[in-house]
Amino acid sequence: MKIAVVGTGYVGLVVGACFAETGNDVVCVDVDERKIRGLRRGRIPIYEPGLDELVTRNRAEQRLRFSTALRRAARDAEIIFIAVGTPPDEDGSADVQYVLAAARDLARAIDGYKVVALKSTVPVGTAERVRKTIAAETTHPFSVVSNPEFLKQGSAIDDFLKPDRVVVGTMGDDRAGALMRTLYAPFTRTGSPVVLMDCASAELSKYAANAMLATRVSFMNEMANVCEQVGANVDAVRRVVASDSRIGASFLFPGIGYGGSCFPKDVKALVRSAKDSRYRFRILEAVEAVNATQKRRLFDKMRKVLGPLRGKRIGLWGLAFKPRTDDMREAPSIVLIEALLAAGARVTAYDPQAHGAARAIFGSRVTLAGRSYDAVENADALAIVTEWSEFREPDFARMRALMRAPVIFDGRNLFDLEQMRALGFTYHSIGR
Repeated sequence: MKIAVVGTGYVGLVVGACFAETGNDVVCVDVDERKIRGLRRGRIPIYEPGLDELVTRNRAEQRLRFSTALRRAARDAEIIFIAVGTPPDEDGSADVQYVLAAARDLARAIDGYKVVALKSTVPVGTAERVRKTIAAETTHPFSVVSNPEFLKQGSAIDDFLKPDRVVVGTMGDDRAGALMRTLYAPFTRTGSPVVLMDCASAELSKYAANAMLATRVSFMNEMANVCEQVGANVDAVRRVVASDSRIGASFLFPGIGYGGSCFPKDVKALVRSAKDSRYRFRILEAVEAVNATQKRRLFDKMRKVLGPLRGKRIGLWGLAFKPRTDDMREAPSIVLIEALLAAGARVTAYDPQAHGAARAIFGSRVTLAGRSYDAVENADALAIVTEWSEFREPDFARMRALMRAPVIFDGRNLFDLEQMRALGFTYHSIGR
């Protein structure tokens, strides 16, 4: 099939590259000429494992192109995906102005039947707004479908190529539904379902999934905090809960809060959307409040143990909100670092991928180390914020020799309590 993808952000690039990988002719369109020039030269603006290789291979095979010419791309395509950003407004609602602007531009470009598929995460009712926006600008036939993405940063390629399910919302349009089934057939051959529904249900399903996962994270963080109060070990509690077949193990590891581009934004948007419908979503309000508090928990522990932090040297491992990405949007590291700096501490941080994002946020206020061990040299304490694999088996003897004091605050529970005591570290974790 001939596919156009409007937007070359995280979702747009993954969508375009993965559809090209199965033999489709894909053009990714963006208004940012500098970005398009970079992509044509092989510069991928985000870090996502496997994406660079996928883009390079499909560009070489001439199945994937990058362009600023929306009109031509739209006219050549059978299915046009809108994958532009929906940043949160000040009230927490999702800003769909870029989605509607893309719809207007597409309406002026199409010259025959097209399926316009919404990949952007949007509130309920957006597909209908897009339909009305296009209908106001063209007399050509078209269909609008909602096709939300369920990609995890760090494993987005596998998530797309091997989906748990594909959700397609239609407006009772069998033709559009059949085209989407055909497009996704290579990804669902092993039995993963294409779930057809109405657009409102499809739009809400994305928010529901992310809100449920965010709720699990905040619930387990609350349990970890209770464990600390009563002297229990959250690892033991988690194993019992995770072994329940009704619950399962995913998203039950305690830590210092969730971040990224999806959970914070989508929880806020769902709370706001419910409020607009005159319903107060109290569970999700609590999830947000717990998450905000949890992001400060490591700082509170450090202040309690170390006393006044002014002049203290703090090493920090992990800046991205999760491993296998360079994304620092809503990252717990930002809250911790800002609190440390405000308290007068000096911070030296290391992350395998997120130094560029950190420089944009902190400038020269934070020293960025070239290696993990450089971050702990002469440190009064080490804070572990992101659970990158390379942090799981460090050279503890080397760390002790480099640090001014062998004190670790582990926000991701990477190490065994008894092992750390035996190695001579003062070790503080979450819920243990």
